[in-house]
Amino acid sequence: MNRIFYLLCIAMMMLNSCKGTKAVSALGIKKLNAEKIIANHYNRSFNFKTLNTRIKVRYDDGKQSYSPNATLRIEKDKTIWISVKMLGITLAKALITPEKVSYYEKINNTYFEGDFKLLSDWLGTDLDYDKVQQMLLGQALFNLRDDKYKSSITGKGYQLRPKTELALFERLFLIHPDTFKMYSQRLKQPIENRDLTINYQSYQKVGNQDFPKEIYIEALQEKEKTMIEIDYKTVDYNAKVSFPFKIPSGYKQVTIQ
Repeated sequence: MNRIFYLLCIAMMMLNSCKGTKAVSALGIKKLNAEKIIANHYNRSFNFKTLNTRIKVRYDDGKQSYSPNATLRIEKDKTIWISVKMLGITLAKALITPEKVSYYEKINNTYFEGDFKLLSDWLGTDLDYDKVQQMLLGQALFNLRDDKYKSSITGKGYQLRPKTELALFERLFLIHPDTFKMYSQRLKQPIENRDLTINYQSYQKVGNQDFPKEIYIEALQEKEKTMIEIDYKTVDYNAKVSFPFKIPSGYKQVTIQ
């Protein structure tokens, strides 16, 4: 009788062990398929109508660097507005809509109005309004629901790679196992020697939601490297916002080839 009881105990321990192995990885992260990870990522996306934030920007392209303060405002899916200041003086403004990109700067008295080629050239990947907005919110640049992905677990969380990768384009996404926000996303174009990495160094609570605190962007093109850091100092959402923007007269237009 004791032998039977002993065997039953061993069998129960083995069953429990098997259940744990299926549910949790060696790193203590629950195993989920790619579809569930992607669903959670979008279910946890920051819910808002408008944003009004104060940010610190650090920019360095190897030739010039600066660290201005800026105001960043967003009306979801409609408008992104940025006003850059140094020593309390407005130096530049940008207005981004789904249709076009506009900006002017007062140092050289220049302005730009056109499509997203300007931003795409800066970061070395094709951009549109949605990609820029998602980047600022800690969401995937691409709609992950449009493709099939394979998932794995790394030291920082869930890793997603497309099951069928495009020959000219490589994508890698690292997602936090608790919040399902982006840790990092990397977009690589080997033939064109372009590499864009966006790391979300930390997050903060805004209301009861997770919102980026620090974003580190590194863009490599050939031998040129551009680095942009964004530090959200204050974040207010669903408040009334305005987007004042008027290109001063006499400014010279910048053209993109």
